[in-house]
Amino acid sequence: MYAPERHQQILATARADGRVDVNRLAEDLDVTPETIRRDLTVLERHGLVRRVHGGAIPVERLGFEPGIADRETRFAGEKERVAKAALDELPDGGAVILDAGTTTVRLAELLPSDRELTVVTHALPVAMVLAMRPNITLHLVGGTVRGRTLAAVGSWAERELADIHADVAFLGTNGLSVEHGLTTPDLAEAAVKRALVANARRTVVLTDHSKIGRVEFAHVVPLSQVDTIITDSGVEPELVEELEAAGPRVVTA
Repeated sequence: MYAPERHQQILATARADGRVDVNRLAEDLDVTPETIRRDLTVLERHGLVRRVHGGAIPVERLGFEPGIADRETRFAGEKERVAKAALDELPDGGAVILDAGTTTVRLAELLPSDRELTVVTHALPVAMVLAMRPNITLHLVGGTVRGRTLAAVGSWAERELADIHADVAFLGTNGLSVEHGLTTPDLAEAAVKRALVANARRTVVLTDHSKIGRVEFAHVVPLSQVDTIITDSGVEPELVEELEAAGPRVVTA
């Protein structure tokens, strides 16, 4: 395959999947990782992709925040494994916070029925899953609901969260990197996420591997404020080492 053909294939894959991985492209296209890195450099110079750790994302996705329906089917198997692994982080009883996100919704669906838990959430999809569970005491945080995430944001939500003390906060994220920590496209969402972290004894981040290495517009917290990151086995081993050197324990599912 000639270079222009590879470039077209790489760009098509990036636009379809939202991200491309160097090693997977090298295997799929039967070339070396160095060749793929050169291809990505060419595509970035032409303004078609943005290089991130281990791969690239198409420029169309920069600043774009997909809605829940778009995200539910992306990396569904990986999110399932991450959510199951997160069950090990639950306290025997007590209070947990569930952030907005498709992986935290899956965790809500998997919460054991034989354990009394208090769950605090600002996410309507999470609340809908748990509202009728007899072993769950559900506290729904109010505020202005964002259509893209169906999560409450704003000063009202932040004030309510300031009044609680949870054992564990389970956070989702749009971006996670060693340099910039957790990031998200929306400033209001970032502020609520900071409140979740501030009012929990431990913070556990749930993310599929596609978010690792990405940097979004709004900063949430540095990795030094994260206790555990649970991701899937698609993450590069050397990146796991870099993340753990920054502070958090990393669990791959």
